[in-house]
Amino acid sequence: MNPRLFLIPLIALIAAANAASAWAQDKGTVHPKPLPPLANPDDPNIAAKELFGRKVLPAAMPTRVHGFYAHGCIAGAEGLPIDGDNWQVMRLSRNRYWGHPDLVALIKRLAARARRDAGWPGILVGDMSQPRGGPMLTGHASHQVGLDADIWLTPMPNRQLSRNEREEMSAVMMVRSDRLDIDPHAWTPTHLAVIRAAAQEPTVQRIFVNAAIKKALCREAKGDRSWLHKVRPMYGHDYHFHIRIKCPPGASECESQPDPNEGEGCSAGDLAYWFSDAVLHPKPPKVPPKPKPPMTMAALPPACKSVLNAPDAKHEVSSRPTGERR
Repeated sequence: MNPRLFLIPLIALIAAANAASAWAQDKGTVHPKPLPPLANPDDPNIAAKELFGRKVLPAAMPTRVHGFYAHGCIAGAEGLPIDGDNWQVMRLSRNRYWGHPDLVALIKRLAARARRDAGWPGILVGDMSQPRGGPMLTGHASHQVGLDADIWLTPMPNRQLSRNEREEMSAVMMVRSDRLDIDPHAWTPTHLAVIRAAAQEPTVQRIFVNAAIKKALCREAKGDRSWLHKVRPMYGHDYHFHIRIKCPPGASECESQPDPNEGEGCSAGDLAYWFSDAVLHPKPPKVPPKPKPPMTMAALPPACKSVLNAPDAKHEVSSRPTGERR
């Protein structure tokens, strides 16, 4: 069996388990504390997230993507500047604004299109990847190879946010309380325009949104609807949308995901599962499942050990916006 075909539904199950934390809009802190040193970092049973979570800068290596979106790493990642003409990075304390240069370039293009096509001042960027990718201490199962990014469904304000605001403000909930459709008080045609702009990018392979948002896009999209097949329903994703780009050309170490089906995915049958009672109102299992052991380095591509142990790159991304509230 192709391991990629197995991992795709597995990622969905993990996402379902983490949906509560996605909905919680976890806040950051203005004064993050360094993680304590590990007593035995060479222990083969130690969770890989403990190792990658302690790296604050990229590896001083040529840019390479190793592995799959949910089990891999990235060498030579590029940092997205925390402030741009049309974007601002949120939750700086997480240090997850790193990615492949193709992803960084895409975000910059999307930010400009959000202003031009939707009239937004710009976009708010959530999690991308850690400096060297890999599993994260909290949150995502994916975002490990620098090819995923979360974009808030809240337009960037027409001013520079303070550090406090970037850590504490929450994105706007786009889904109605019954989970059956979007909230008409929050959702606007401009949200469609921004998601469409992202989906029309040739390097974008998938965009994950809440099923209610997919339903709204299917209902409201006019003219060329060919981009809709890239927009896939997924648990959570009611405050933000998740962009996933293809493996870069020539990246032989990058494990690709099959392209989505060409159909729009807008029929009643396509969406029925997501609006079933089992999904909207899941019942707790009679027997709580045993926690799965954390991913270790043995589960990652062998090259990730070299990425982890490489020297820090001399790469600086400003982490304090001007005009910060004290």
